[in-house]
Amino acid sequence: MFGKLFKPKQMEKIRNGQAELNLYIRRAVVAFLLIVVPFIGILLGNIYNLQVANYDAYQTRSNGNRIKLLPVPPTRGLIYDRNGKVLAENLTYFGLFIVPEKVDNLDKTLEELRLLVGLTDTDIENFRKEKKRASRYTSILLKPDLNEDQIARFSVNQHRFPSLGVSPYFKRNYPYGDVMTHILGYVSKINDRDKKRLEEEGKFGNYAGSHEIGKLGIEKYYEDQLHGIVGFEEVEINNRGKVIRKLRDQPAVAGGSIRLTIDIELQRYVASLLGAQKGAVVVLDPKDSSILAMVTNPSYDNNLFVDGISGKDYKQLLDDPDRPLYSRATQGTYPPASTIKPFMAVAGLTENKISPSGTIFDPGYWILPGTTQKFRDWKRSGHGHTDVNKAITESSDTFFYQLAYDMGIDRMSEWMKKFGFGMKTGIDLGEESVGIMPSREWKQKRYKKPWVQGDTISVGIGQGYWISTPLQLAKATAVLINNGKVNTPHLMKEVMANEITPYADPLLYDDIQGVPSRYWQIAKLGMYNVINSPSGTGRKAFAGAFYRVAGKSGTAQVFSLNGANYKAGNLKKELHDHAWFIGYAPYENPKVVVSIILENAGGGSSAAAPVVRKIMDYVLRNPLENQQEELQKDPKNRPLVEGDVGERLSE
Repeated sequence: MFGKLFKPKQMEKIRNGQAELNLYIRRAVVAFLLIVVPFIGILLGNIYNLQVANYDAYQTRSNGNRIKLLPVPPTRGLIYDRNGKVLAENLTYFGLFIVPEKVDNLDKTLEELRLLVGLTDTDIENFRKEKKRASRYTSILLKPDLNEDQIARFSVNQHRFPSLGVSPYFKRNYPYGDVMTHILGYVSKINDRDKKRLEEEGKFGNYAGSHEIGKLGIEKYYEDQLHGIVGFEEVEINNRGKVIRKLRDQPAVAGGSIRLTIDIELQRYVASLLGAQKGAVVVLDPKDSSILAMVTNPSYDNNLFVDGISGKDYKQLLDDPDRPLYSRATQGTYPPASTIKPFMAVAGLTENKISPSGTIFDPGYWILPGTTQKFRDWKRSGHGHTDVNKAITESSDTFFYQLAYDMGIDRMSEWMKKFGFGMKTGIDLGEESVGIMPSREWKQKRYKKPWVQGDTISVGIGQGYWISTPLQLAKATAVLINNGKVNTPHLMKEVMANEITPYADPLLYDDIQGVPSRYWQIAKLGMYNVINSPSGTGRKAFAGAFYRVAGKSGTAQVFSLNGANYKAGNLKKELHDHAWFIGYAPYENPKVVVSIILENAGGGSSAAAPVVRKIMDYVLRNPLENQQEELQKDPKNRPLVEGDVGERLSE
């Protein structure tokens, strides 16, 4: 039945080819309209968006890929001594620089460069540290200090390393090495701590392209003056990061150079006098407390840190028992011993605890009232009847035990702080200790114990809890010379930028007021007699000097004797006494102050004073050659002898 209904001829009549074609065409047109036309519309819309509506924005982004701002680091300012001799310079070297973002296989490239230019593990480690803090497409120093052979080998193979190149760069150099280390400090690579601090201070942008920053000393303290202002170059680059042409530039502003108050020849001479002896020397001009020399021994070569010191070398410095890394002049703290007796005399006179002519009897010891506790004098037989002049001249401990007891720790601490003890001197270095000027509050806070009278007595002769730095003693001596006027010790003489900027005190301290000039003179005459009186403790060291000197020695105990006799021969070297000496000259018109500490060297008069004599000879020889006759004619310059105090004070 079905076969009869659907025959082939009938099926041919039902199928209409034209209709199917028309249907296909209509569907294709609909598909075109629904798919192709919107696509073209979107495409045209995007083209319009790119080329018309947002043309400026996309042009800027395009230029950002094609045009780069390359930082131009400033040249660091130089550092000179007072006479114009270079203490810190910039030497030109050639290094291999790399743009890491343009290298396809960085690890492979680094391995290939090991053989080609002698790239080391240290070089790679330093490079990776620098890469972390550097911005993208910044050129980073990969291999410093290339020699001629390394440059030649890389040049032949440079086509293999299109993102690397050899360029000149400056590196800091310190011609005098360890002689100036504790003053100059050094520059070294910027680390994460430096980066964080610069970002917090809003200065990090000024270090774009810079690899070094001042770490210690003058280099750190005057970083802002020495660093300069970063510049830039606007350049066009290709797709491999190579510079095609320079479009414009803004030159970097070089850092200002600095002239210090240091005399490098004097500095070297003082260092040579110390030799292998541990200690420190400060030489300053008392008129303004400018530092002429400041030597710490032992020291280390600051050039080791410029490229980044090796772990082995740094460990060696850290483990050195002589501790060369810290500055004994500004950070070394020692009991000041008898050097403080002139300052104590000024305080006692002003507080009416002693009088210019009053005496006590010194039997060689002093007993704390109400106890049996005995404090011995350095001179076992004692000094007999002793006034303030004799107490300074012969360094009577007993006299100053009594003075300390009468003054009490509160008043004594207050007075010695006026001279600068127990606080920073204000010198333009970051590395400085405050020392300790003890007080009741200090002991309670430090040891959770109350102050007792016995503590006061030892402090009265510069022992006990009292510790100070050689620089503090130099400053205090200058205060005494200037009758209470306080100047801040400083190393800066001037900043030599576009205009010379003279030094200005970064910290100002109050002058000591209310001291009659006669009392200052009494203390200074006592120091004069230390050198010039037949019984003076420093007379031998300055015999025959062509100038007049005032000074004071000190012998600081390293450990408590507990009443036992001191016998150096029975003790290890490191337990021997420290030798102190402070002095100034010429007496009538002081031009130089010297403060010296020699560790474990013994007595101040026997060990330290002869070194001070040589330093003063060096400083004063030429200026005083034509003044010797004048000094001899002026009666005020004749040596003092016992009994002259009253006569000279009346003058």
